[in-house]
Amino acid sequence: MPLHPPAQPGMPLSAVDTPALIVDLDAFERNIRTMAGALVDKPVRLRPHAKTHKSPVIARKQMAAGAVGICCQKVSEAEIMAEGGIGDILVTNQVVGAAKLDRLAALAKHARIGVCVDHAGNVADLSRAAARIGAALDVYVEIDVGAGRCGVAPGAAAVELARAIEASPALRFAGLQAYQGGAQHIRAPEDRRAAVAAVVGAASETVAALEAAGLSCPAVTGAGTGTFPLEAASGLYTELQAGSYIFMDADYARNLDQTGKPVTQFEHALFVLATVMSAPVPDRAVTDAGLKSFSVDSGLPHPWDRPGVRYVSASDEHGTLAIEPGAGAPAHGEKLLLVPGHCDPTVNLHDWYVAIRDLHGPNATVEALWPVAARGAAF
Repeated sequence: MPLHPPAQPGMPLSAVDTPALIVDLDAFERNIRTMAGALVDKPVRLRPHAKTHKSPVIARKQMAAGAVGICCQKVSEAEIMAEGGIGDILVTNQVVGAAKLDRLAALAKHARIGVCVDHAGNVADLSRAAARIGAALDVYVEIDVGAGRCGVAPGAAAVELARAIEASPALRFAGLQAYQGGAQHIRAPEDRRAAVAAVVGAASETVAALEAAGLSCPAVTGAGTGTFPLEAASGLYTELQAGSYIFMDADYARNLDQTGKPVTQFEHALFVLATVMSAPVPDRAVTDAGLKSFSVDSGLPHPWDRPGVRYVSASDEHGTLAIEPGAGAPAHGEKLLLVPGHCDPTVNLHDWYVAIRDLHGPNATVEALWPVAARGAAF
C-alpha cells in the first residue's frame, strides 16, 4: 500500500488527491438493494463475483444484503476473501499446479470452497491435494456454453467428469458452471435473449444427461450483470454470479432495453477522479489519469456530466480531452469524474477506494477508505 492514501474521512471531494478511485456510496448502496429486490421470490441465489471489486469490505456488504457467498477467479483472491471473513467462496476457474492446489485445499479447512474443472487429470490432482490436507472441496463441472474458453462439451463429457468427482471421497460433485461472458455485452435485448436461450439449452441437456446416469445436479451457476434476469427466469439456474452491477461502467451502459434506450436498472457508482494538469489550447485539456489509472480494453472512459468534452486518448500518465466549440472547457487544476470503460481491471490498478457520500451534491464528503485488498492477486 502507498504510505499516503489519496484522501481521509471527513475530507471534501475537492481535497481528494488524484488520480483516485471513487465510489458513489449512495448509488452503490442503491445498486445492492436493487439486485436484492430483483431476486425476491425468485428460485435463485446471488453469489456475486468479487473479481469486480477485490474487496472483503464490499463482499461483506453484499452478503449482508442476502448473497449466499461470493465468487473469485484466483486462489489468491479466495485467500484474501477468506481472511476478510467470507466463509463461502466459489473459484469460478480451473486451478492447476501443485502449489495452487495445496493452497486451495488448505483454504477449505477454514471456509466452504468450490472450484471448477474441465479435465479428468485436474479432478485427480484436486482429489490428491484435498486428501493430503484432510479437506473436502465442492467441485463443479464447467461446460462450454458458447464462449469458446474453458469447459467440456455439454452432455456425455460432463457426465464422465461428474462420475470422476463422485468417485473421490475428498470431493463433492456440486453441479455445473454454465457461464457465457460474451452474452453480457450483447447490445440488443432480443439478441441477448437468444444467446441465453442457447446457454440454457446446453445446460438443460447436461442436467438431463446427469440424471439419466443416476447423478443429481445440486446447482447450476453462472450468469452476469448483463443477462441475470434471463437466467433467473429460466427455471434452471440456482445461483447467479453477477458482479459489475455494484459499479457499472461505460461498456455496460451501451446495453439496450426493449425500447432501444440504455439499460438503467443500475447506476454508475464507480469513477476515477482526475485533475486537469494542462490546458494548452482552447480545444484540448490533459488530465493526470491515463493508462495506469484505467483499463481501456472496453473503450476509453467518458467524462461525467460534461457535454461536449470527450476523453480521446490515453498514454501512461496522461489522458487527453477534446473540447467541442461552445462547450465549457475544464479549467487548469479542475477535477473531473471519469466513468471507466471496464470496471474490473480498472479497480485492479488502484490501492484504495475513496467512498464519497453525496458525490454529485453540494456536500460531497469522504466517508470511508477501503483498501483494494486483492489488487494484483492473480496467482
